[in-house]
Amino acid sequence: MSILSSIGRVATQYAAARARYRSERILHSLPDELRKDIGFPEILDTRSSRREATFSTKVI
Repeated sequence: MSILSSIGRVATQYAAARARYRSERILHSLPDELRKDIGFPEILDTRSSRREATFSTKVI
């Protein structure tokens, strides 16, 4: 693996993370009623519970 491919992979991951956070900021700016209609709070709850489960299994 060359250093250029490593830099490209890191840049791709960074761009994906920025897009994800930008989308979350936009969704958080919507009114509560609209977020409930599209199911946004449940998406965050599922993601955080999955993260906690992953971290707890790795720690043990």
